[in-house]
Amino acid sequence: IDMNECTSENPCTQTCVNTYGSFLCRCEPGYELEADGVNCSDMDECSFSEFLCQHECVNGPGSYYCICPSGYNLLDDSRSCQDINECETRNFTCTPQQTCFNIPGEYKCLDPVRCEDPYIQINENRCMCPAENAGCRDQPFTILYRVMDMVSGRSVPSDIFQMQATTRYPGAYYIFQIKSGNEGREFYMR
Repeated sequence: IDMNECTSENPCTQTCVNTYGSFLCRCEPGYELEADGVNCSDMDECSFSEFLCQHECVNGPGSYYCICPSGYNLLDDSRSCQDINECETRNFTCTPQQTCFNIPGEYKCLDPVRCEDPYIQINENRCMCPAENAGCRDQPFTILYRVMDMVSGRSVPSDIFQMQATTRYPGAYYIFQIKSGNEGREFYMR
């Protein structure tokens, strides 16, 4: 008569399966059977692949979980991270005069545009130099400020934006140039 070792002595640390004349030990998901055939040890799922989690994988007993950096939420797939747009959720500390600008993982408070003399401000992002002002003779007619978000991981070189001159004013000519922010020469115009 077969003796059921699983009920009499149960040598297994997790699950015991009786067989005819012997027994087998099995481990719960997330554990693996050790060489002694009796004990189970935790599998480090994070060491199997660097693609289990988008950001960071944390091994736990019998499983693993993913965590995201500050400023990101873990999505429903429990693997991917999504940027929290603090400007949309109103979770920012900008003054009423400043504009909230979302960037990956955080946000920036942008000060309002200030037009330098002889320019006058005609709306929140445009400065105009009146033609009747003598100081405007060799100056651009208008200066338009735009804030753009550039996503990392783009192949380069690539076009970021396009500006187009119009023939609204007869005899006018247009000069496009990068005025600041290109000290490292990452950008160019064509």
